[in-house]
Amino acid sequence: MRLSTKGRYGLHTMFELARHYGEDPIPLSEISKATDLPMGYLEQLVRKLKKDNLVDSIRGPKGGYFLTRDPNEITVGDVLRSAEDFFGVTECSNSDGVCCKEDYCVARQVWQVIAEEINNTIDSITLQDMVDRNVKKTR
Repeated sequence: MRLSTKGRYGLHTMFELARHYGEDPIPLSEISKATDLPMGYLEQLVRKLKKDNLVDSIRGPKGGYFLTRDPNEITVGDVLRSAEDFFGVTECSNSDGVCCKEDYCVARQVWQVIAEEINNTIDSITLQDMVDRNVKKTR
């Protein structure tokens, strides 16, 4: 499995918002500076994250973006599924019947097991876990 920049940048963006959870909304320009990510790309990402109700925004001089929930309630899996157009090991690892060979493919079960393990892992790590791990590294 390979994550696109959407997933990676989305996770960096959400990490920055989690670091400042409970504070004033953060302008995209600050997120861009902190993450070294291009503003245009961030604008596209936050639209997806907002559509999936992971972030919200306030307009105006003190405006910016903020998490809609506590960082303990948002997982890495939530972020990656929102940011990525497709998230999975292979198309056939998803159980939505996209493969005409799904009834007899010997590899499909392998892909599904791998996908399940990945999903279990990313769903067990919260944004708060990421913040806490980062704080320990910087001490």
